[in-house]
Amino acid sequence: MKKNPTYRLILIWALASVVTLGAIAYQKLTGPTYPKREKVSINNKEYKLKFLRSHGGDDNAKIELDIDDAETNAKIFYKNYPEEKDKDWIVVDFVSSKKEDKNILVAELPHQKPAGKLMYFVEISNNSDVKLFFKEKPIIIRFKGDVPAWILVPHIIFMFFGMLIANAAGLFAVFNMSQFKLYTTITLILLFLGGMVLGPIVQKFAFLEYWAGVPFGWDLTDNKLLVAFIAWIVAFIANRKVERRYFTIAAAIITVIIFSIPHSMHGSELDRATGDITQGLILLF
Repeated sequence: MKKNPTYRLILIWALASVVTLGAIAYQKLTGPTYPKREKVSINNKEYKLKFLRSHGGDDNAKIELDIDDAETNAKIFYKNYPEEKDKDWIVVDFVSSKKEDKNILVAELPHQKPAGKLMYFVEISNNSDVKLFFKEKPIIIRFKGDVPAWILVPHIIFMFFGMLIANAAGLFAVFNMSQFKLYTTITLILLFLGGMVLGPIVQKFAFLEYWAGVPFGWDLTDNKLLVAFIAWIVAFIANRKVERRYFTIAAAIITVIIFSIPHSMHGSELDRATGDITQGLILLF
C-alpha cells in the first residue's frame, strides 16, 4: 500500500514529540535537582511530602511539610556537604505556619553561596510514633543565584524546541525525506541560541561563571551540550552540498542520549576549603 506523505508527517512529528517528552520526563525523574517525594501516614491520614534538592535566590531554603495535624512535630538535621565527619548535625525544629488556609510545618535551611550544598534528613513524630526520612542517605540540596525569568524562559523554550526539531530532523532522515536538511539547520540554530548563547548567561546568574565545561572544567551539563552542538555542526557541514542522511541520524541519536542524562548531574559545586566553584565530577575523584 502506498504511504501517504501526510501520514508520514503526522507520524514523524508524533514520534518526535513522544521521544522529546519522554527524555524530559526521564530527566525529571532521575535528575539531582528535582524534589524528592515521599508519603507518610499519620492518624490514618496520608500526606504527600516534598523535600527540596535545589534552591535559588538570596533567602533561606524553606522545607515545607504539608501536614495539618496539631499533635505532629518534626525536626530537620543538616550539615555541610561534602560531609564533615567531625561536625555534629545541626537540629532545627519545624514550626507551624499557614498556607492557603491550612496548617503546615516549616523549617529553614540557611542560605549558602552559589553552588554551596547542604545535606539533611527529617524526623517526624506523633506521640510515640517516630519516622525518619533519608537518615541513611541524606538529601543533598544545592543553592544557586536567582536566574531572571527574562533569560531563563527563552533558554528553556529554545532548548525544548531544539530537541524536538532535532528528533524530527533525525526521523525525516530515516524516512529519506528531503526536509531533514532544513531541520538540521534549524536544530543547529536553536542549540546555538538556547545553549551556547543563553545557556552561559543562565549559568552566570546561577553559579557566577559563564562556562564550566571543556576546556575550563568538567561540568557535565555544559559538556553534554558541547558534544550535541558539535554533532549538529558536523551534520550541517556534511549535508551542505551532498545529502548524507546518516550524519543527521547520528546527531539525532547523540542528542537523545545526551539530553537523557539527568540535568545538573556532577554540576558546579562550591569547594568550601578554597571558596572556589568547581565541578562535582572533579570532587568525585
